[in-house]
Amino acid sequence: MALVTTEYRGAVATLVMNNVEKRNALSAALIDEMIAAFQEFRERQVRVVILRAAPGMSVWSAGHDIGELPETRRDPLGWSDPLRVLVRAINDFPAPVIALVGGSVWGGACEVAMACDIVVASAGVTFALTPAKLGVPYNITGLLTFLNRVGMGLLKEMVFTGKPVAVQRLEQVGVVNWIVPAEGIEEFVDKMAEDIAANAPLSIAVMKEEIRILAGAHALPPDRFERVQGLRRMVYDSEDYREGLHAFKEKRKPHFTGH
Repeated sequence: MALVTTEYRGAVATLVMNNVEKRNALSAALIDEMIAAFQEFRERQVRVVILRAAPGMSVWSAGHDIGELPETRRDPLGWSDPLRVLVRAINDFPAPVIALVGGSVWGGACEVAMACDIVVASAGVTFALTPAKLGVPYNITGLLTFLNRVGMGLLKEMVFTGKPVAVQRLEQVGVVNWIVPAEGIEEFVDKMAEDIAANAPLSIAVMKEEIRILAGAHALPPDRFERVQGLRRMVYDSEDYREGLHAFKEKRKPHFTGH
């Protein structure tokens, strides 16, 4: 069975994550199908993409498929990690991507949602950044995505506690564009997509790319980049990293020692 489905309505495409059994965990297989869908959208010159979970799911996506993270001593979230490839596909797509969020968002799925150009969520949705619960150091470019969207103070709270944050707080800081009642969210997003699709696609594509480049214009001296990479290696070389993975797979609470 396909892990995603696609629908077309004029120049608007909808990409539905449909791995209900695994709560849309971002496995390599799911992401491969999502990447293929974005490539098809590009070929068909789609003007707007709506990214969503199947209707009725209480979890939009459970984030990284933890079972696929390596236990070896290498960066678990490197350049070629499927999540990184998916985020780049969303960023590089030459038309707006709207995240329709009708269920809770966990871990790396927060980055997928925040990489989208517009986020519309229903009331009651929460976002939780959970790497500290697993002993995983989050990727540098992912943290930059969060800094650009969330801001320093709230980001620190989210990554340090790992606790869910209500969608209302995220709307206040501009992460979520709209909170819409669940019974009207599909109609709301469809109307927004139609309004965007009626505008000049080349103008929108250029402005999206301009915003992406400007948002990433942060100077970082080489020695500081090396420092950040060294800090990450400390974590994925640690016993805590392996303990986090084992605890998740064994469905128990991890015991972290700081080593």
